[in-house]
Amino acid sequence: MKKQLDIIGQGLPKHDAGLRVSGKAIYGQDIVLPGMLYGAILRTEHPSASFSLDLTDALALPGVVCILTADDVDVNRIGYKRDHPVLKQGEVCCIRDEIAAVAAETREIAEAAVRRIKVQYEVRKPCCDPFDALQEEAPLINRYASGKFSNKNIAETFHYAHGDLDAERTRSRIILNRRFTLPRMTHACLGPSSITADYDVVSRKLKLYSSTQVPFLYQRDMAHALKMPPSDIRIIQPIIGGGFGSKLDMYPFEVICALLSMRTGRPVQIVYSRKEEFIASPTRQPMVIDLTAGIDADGKFTFREVDIVKDNGAYTSWGATTPFVIMQAFSSLYKVRACRFDAKAVYTHNVFAGSFRGYGNPQATFALERMIDLLADAIGMDKAVIRRINANEPGEITGQGLHYETCGHGECLDVVIRQSADARSTAIDAASRDRARYRSGVGFASMLHVGGGAKIYRSDGCGTTVRIDPYGHCTIITGSTEIGQGSETVLAMIAAEELGISLDRITVINSDTDVKPWDVGVHASRTSFVAGNSLLGAIAILRPKLESKARQLLQSGDIDLLFRNGRIETNDGEAHIALDKVVREMHFGEPNELAVASYFYEPPSQFQDAGFKGNVSGSYAFAAQAIEVEVDCCTGNVRVKNVWVAQDVGKVLNQMLLEGQIHGGVLQGIGYALYEELLMDEGYILNPNFHNYKLPTAADVPPIHFHPVETYDRHGPYGAKGVGEAPLIPTAAAIANAVSNAIGVEISSLPVTPEKVLRALEENKHKLHLA
Repeated sequence: MKKQLDIIGQGLPKHDAGLRVSGKAIYGQDIVLPGMLYGAILRTEHPSASFSLDLTDALALPGVVCILTADDVDVNRIGYKRDHPVLKQGEVCCIRDEIAAVAAETREIAEAAVRRIKVQYEVRKPCCDPFDALQEEAPLINRYASGKFSNKNIAETFHYAHGDLDAERTRSRIILNRRFTLPRMTHACLGPSSITADYDVVSRKLKLYSSTQVPFLYQRDMAHALKMPPSDIRIIQPIIGGGFGSKLDMYPFEVICALLSMRTGRPVQIVYSRKEEFIASPTRQPMVIDLTAGIDADGKFTFREVDIVKDNGAYTSWGATTPFVIMQAFSSLYKVRACRFDAKAVYTHNVFAGSFRGYGNPQATFALERMIDLLADAIGMDKAVIRRINANEPGEITGQGLHYETCGHGECLDVVIRQSADARSTAIDAASRDRARYRSGVGFASMLHVGGGAKIYRSDGCGTTVRIDPYGHCTIITGSTEIGQGSETVLAMIAAEELGISLDRITVINSDTDVKPWDVGVHASRTSFVAGNSLLGAIAILRPKLESKARQLLQSGDIDLLFRNGRIETNDGEAHIALDKVVREMHFGEPNELAVASYFYEPPSQFQDAGFKGNVSGSYAFAAQAIEVEVDCCTGNVRVKNVWVAQDVGKVLNQMLLEGQIHGGVLQGIGYALYEELLMDEGYILNPNFHNYKLPTAADVPPIHFHPVETYDRHGPYGAKGVGEAPLIPTAAAIANAVSNAIGVEISSLPVTPEKVLRALEENKHKLHLA
């Protein structure tokens, strides 16, 4: 980078930090509108049943304004495959199914009315194992399924292949196959899901205060559900108390709230209880991964064969499309000459899964990195060395067609291998001691993820309008969405860097579809990359206008100008003029124009072909982690002692926010590795609360040693890549590898609970002499 940067790269607090820490932030549950009613939803008591309703007692309750059932509404089905009825009619397919909804004067009355609704069930035995659901005698689980697949209970399939699989099998010195089992995990957002709907009976327009991550796609999907023109629906986003992908889809409770408002002509609000948040929110997909992989005599990876069965749940959300990302890990993380990938999402009577930070990549990376450790053991190669000799390189084009113009994979591995060297030596020494209660181990794992958006929709772009008012205040109107990741701060820093305006004189507006330009939404680690480039494009249009007027006022000729400290000055420092004066002169004098510019940025990514080949992202992020654990062989407890993280971020935009993303992602990965699992039994959720759903606490946070690797990607703003999802992706795999390294057992499923550790030790006690 040749340009001297004054703001970019600094560790600056979040732009909205004062609003949040002062308690003035308005979340969805804080919204109160005149005449507002409160909604509540009756959900089924059984995951599979037919039912009938009696509303008499509920309607008689004073304060009840409206009760809706499927018989009362005319709506389209929702979801990625349009297989999800908003209100269920006559039958239910999973425990979160909505069968009636109430609007009442108070939340307490609405909840009381729900309890008064009488439901008569005819209970059926649920089919909750996806392998059982694939059997010919299995019941049809979703009668709205597309029916285009060979099996009635398949919701979606993916197939990908590259290379000569047979030839690579022959070339392989070692071939291993294993089955890996990944659990159901919930997002556990601190802010519960909420929606406030306000339908205007005069204009027939609908206003929704929604915590969606994808406001324009949400507007489109809501219009489809309600059979309304999308332009008659306005989406306003309050501050969001956690997303992590859970708010990428649209869910029945949001359509139901809109229907209640349309029916009553009054605003209606629905806020989930904590139990409802566990029961009715999406989850990370549970899946079974069968992986076969080979390695040649030199330790080079030859081929991978992958078969995945995913528990789709009763309905199909965007979560069914995670194989689109999963296959990239198997096809393109490390060099591999051949790959065959098949995945199917299978309907069951379990709760349906959604998108979750990493979008299937943590599951894929767990299986792949565990297999790499097993291959290293089988061929007698050091686990660091095997990764380093197979690492991806700059300029590589993978078998799937991903273009790694920049690639810090090897450098990331070098960093964590070097940083963890002492811990590895200690672990080796500890492993030589017989009858040791506490055993230490170190595990490695790498990660590949899109770093510049992903071409899934017709556009992956973002629009921006930037303006400077006559008093020198800058307003950025961006299509992008802030869900706590700090994108508003990064955009403000870019404007401050390029226009020489202090951060306290910059406002970011991004919460209203009637105001902001189009953007596809916050996902795929795309916001800083895509929205940042969009803002830079708008500034590139605006700056020449300001420079032209400044040269005229300064009589400076064609000399280069600098924007800093709220003024425009010649680069020799001989002359300067206040930026606000330049803006006023533009406005009130010739050429009589406002200091406003708009730009739409579309990243240089491609749609993949029918075989899922093509350069799907504008950039690719890489990372490596080394994690040291200590295993208590008497209790089975695993303690994470140290985490070393090296991540190819392209360019550090804000050091403080970047470290926050790294620490938060790693901790989420630790939860996935050791504690978290949403337990289900025959379609019922067993632990829908923070007491029984185990999350990492402050006491579980280990020392996290972060080393950013800057590769300066030419497509990114200042060379930056997306970073939001990457930190959690390799963590569970590295921890599992570390536990295996410590106690000499295979780890093939998550979470690595004390019970699993003790069971594995019992099965392998002859190796450890612990009997």
